[in-house]
Amino acid sequence: MTQIIIPHITQKQIVQAISDGKRLDGRGLTDYREVQLEAGIIGSAEGSARVRLGKTEVLVGIKIEVGAPFSDIPNEGVLTVNAELVPLASPTFETGPPGKEAIELARVVDRGIRESKAIALEKLCAIPKKKVFIIFIDIYVLNHDGNLIDASALAALAALLNTKMFKYQVKDGEIEIKPGYTQLPIRNHPIAVTLAKINEKLVVDPELGEEQVMDTRLTMTIEKDGKICAMQKGGSGYFTTQQIMEAAKIAQEKSIELRKLMVKG
Repeated sequence: MTQIIIPHITQKQIVQAISDGKRLDGRGLTDYREVQLEAGIIGSAEGSARVRLGKTEVLVGIKIEVGAPFSDIPNEGVLTVNAELVPLASPTFETGPPGKEAIELARVVDRGIRESKAIALEKLCAIPKKKVFIIFIDIYVLNHDGNLIDASALAALAALLNTKMFKYQVKDGEIEIKPGYTQLPIRNHPIAVTLAKINEKLVVDPELGEEQVMDTRLTMTIEKDGKICAMQKGGSGYFTTQQIMEAAKIAQEKSIELRKLMVKG
């Protein structure tokens, strides 16, 4: 994968501004860019959502199919998350099999949903040990301007909340589709919050230029009761214990703000 090279003078400006407690786009260090959400925009999917986080844009579609359960959890539905970084979204993305960035993106989103037990998978078992419902979450990055993880996690949660399951009955060992729909059983609302460390400062929602100069990053996924259910560190730098504690406090505060945009009432 090629890397976007930003001018050296711009890199210095980003680092200097953050050292002074500012950002080049005018945000404070713990401010998100504007979040825009649209749900139910793909007619052929069981659920869908598009999230714009500043100029970063992510589309998520949900499909539900009937399949076999995993042998070690034969009475639960199956969750599968995939991410696709298409070249039209960024000159750094290439065609071909998923690269490590796409794999990491899918795994972080998957982990947050799975570890928070956001989907009641035990309710997605149609015939124990034989047939369950498989939830496919497909992430498509439409424009990359930084912080794909948070944008994708938000879009995935919004799409799940938008998902409708077809009604069904089991007859003679087979699943028959019935008229009507029910909501996908969702019981938690995990929110991923990513912080970048730049010149010893913690910065929320790094845009693309900030990602190019960051020392390292940390993503924490927060459940609706404030618990941290998943963490992912990226980059070669490090966080001190004090910085991790500070990051956790910021992530918990920001997750409350973001969840209000996703879950009404």
